[in-house]
Amino acid sequence: MAREASKEAVARKQQQSIYARQRVVISGVTPEIADGRYPIKRARDERVRVEADIFADSHDALSAVLLVRRQKDDRWNVLSMRSLVNDRWYGSFLVDEPGRYVYTLQAWVDRFKTWRRDLKKKVAAGQDVAVDLLAGAELLENAASRAKEEVADRLKGYGDILRGDRVTEVKIRTAFSRDLLRLMIMNPDRRFATTYHKQLLVVVEPRRGRFSSWYEMFPRSAAAEPQRHATFKDCENRLPYIAAMGFDVLYLPPIHPIGQTNRKGRNNSTVAEPDDVGSPWAIGSQEGGHKAVHPLLGTLDDFRRLVQKGAESGIDIALDLAFQCSPDHPYVKEHPEWFRQRPDGTVQFAENPPKKYEDIIPFDFECDAWQSLFDELLSVVQFWIEQGVHIFRVDNPHTKSFSFWEWLIHTIKIDSPEVIFLAEAFTRPKIMYRLAQLGFTQSYTYFAWRNTKWELEEYFQELTTSPVAEFFWPNLWPNTPDILTEYLQTGGRPAFIVRLILAATLGANFGIYGPAFEKMVDTPIEFGTEEYSDSEKYQIRFWDMNRPDSLKDLIARVNRIRHENSALQQDRNLIFIPVDNEQLISFGKYTEDRSNIVMMVANLDPHHTHSGWVDIDFEKLQLEPQQPYQVHDLLSDARYLWHGGRNYIELNPQVMPAHIFRIRKKVRTERDFDYFM
Repeated sequence: MAREASKEAVARKQQQSIYARQRVVISGVTPEIADGRYPIKRARDERVRVEADIFADSHDALSAVLLVRRQKDDRWNVLSMRSLVNDRWYGSFLVDEPGRYVYTLQAWVDRFKTWRRDLKKKVAAGQDVAVDLLAGAELLENAASRAKEEVADRLKGYGDILRGDRVTEVKIRTAFSRDLLRLMIMNPDRRFATTYHKQLLVVVEPRRGRFSSWYEMFPRSAAAEPQRHATFKDCENRLPYIAAMGFDVLYLPPIHPIGQTNRKGRNNSTVAEPDDVGSPWAIGSQEGGHKAVHPLLGTLDDFRRLVQKGAESGIDIALDLAFQCSPDHPYVKEHPEWFRQRPDGTVQFAENPPKKYEDIIPFDFECDAWQSLFDELLSVVQFWIEQGVHIFRVDNPHTKSFSFWEWLIHTIKIDSPEVIFLAEAFTRPKIMYRLAQLGFTQSYTYFAWRNTKWELEEYFQELTTSPVAEFFWPNLWPNTPDILTEYLQTGGRPAFIVRLILAATLGANFGIYGPAFEKMVDTPIEFGTEEYSDSEKYQIRFWDMNRPDSLKDLIARVNRIRHENSALQQDRNLIFIPVDNEQLISFGKYTEDRSNIVMMVANLDPHHTHSGWVDIDFEKLQLEPQQPYQVHDLLSDARYLWHGGRNYIELNPQVMPAHIFRIRKKVRTERDFDYFM
């Protein structure tokens, strides 16, 4: 025991000795979420830029590096950092596969850089540097002791020159040689380096997590004729239509058997008629639960075929993940311990007073049998992954345990890092952000209710320029089966068009609930509500897919614009452009090298023509103030030649309520021929 205590004392003393000589401070690290508690988020093949305040006492030169590794690896990659101003440093690294990465920082007083810097000043001042050259030789010899054999020999050779009888000019040239600097950078003296006290995480999502276009469709309403419950085969037949509009994710509400007890009738009636099909979110019957499909839709084999056919069309099938049950779900009888019991002996149904959902029973995430409940719900996700599903839209995640989601998503992504989770959490901002921190890839937003210019600008500046942007990826939906906003109810065709264009260009991820959107369905069940009349949530709807007034062609064009312009495939590059009319909003996006610049202008008033002057920021967009530039309207294919920063816009919503401009710079060829690129 005494010997072990002595070893511990020696180790502590050695650590104290090192700590006492650590002169560098590392603070103010960005990005860092919640003091390092949660990871930041990036998509595959994106770069992570890390900044920090790094400084030390005195005037010595410093060196700093980023230490980066995949979480599953042991070996760190060492990447140099560079200084900015005011003791701020930065570095970056590429994340090239889905999963988790770890990064931290290390910095030290660099005696060689300090010596080299000071030597340069003394030489410039004409001072005698003989002793300084000897000091440099000592630094090289110390570095040689840390280096591999071949490099060590070269460093010793350089040291011999500094110590030898060569003329001073040769020694000075040697001291400043680039090769020597490179060798010394490769073999630094980091004995007293300061390592940042946290190891920070990056969750890397698949590319579709960063950029996607979603289309929501009730599979039972996909039949080609009225009054028939559609099948997965009918959904297959709808795939070319969806692909032609440019969508790459087809989201299906729950496809499971639907309970009979307390089944809801049409328009959310509490009394169902014999032929009423019920709400798909009332999951479970004697025919099965969360791992079964509704028998009228088909079989699991039919569903797997739909997933395969979707992939052939470039479409991923996303499933609704609704962790709740109908009273008829097998879980209710087999595992009553997973549900909350009321004093009268009945199971507690779902409520959001004064609303009641008598056809749905929530799980009790605080029950004593929580571990078996967690494990079973995990197995549900794993089951559908085995069927080929890698995208889940999660119903009301904010009504379930935070710790459950953190555990489930992390567990799933260990073996399936390509899986995407979209949080349908229309709730308070802090809760929405916490869910994103816990692992949700994307989230619904308040976009549907942000209609005025100041609301949109304020909200999207928060989402794209604050620390929220490091972990919260918005998915913008102008409508859902639960949300038919007043703006869409009263604005007619122009309202649907402008909300489509705003959703598709303000955000890299967006979606629509169709065919209600492209058919411009705008009738609520009653004035003052956002509920659709004859909602698909409670009945089968027949859709005429060939209506001549459909927005499908415009939607296809907008999606094509998104795919052809990489500036629209990210969020943090959003800027708002001043325009002197509160009914007009203008904003832009651009790639880092400004090879792709897109500018949007939209009339927020669906009823009246509005005009105004937009002010282009030449410096931000890296345009030449004296050169004309072309604005190419990608919606109409019209082209305009603009001069200067202030230009006139007029938008008649009955014609087209928005522009999507590609800004093209003037380029001169070798033959003195000008064109716009």
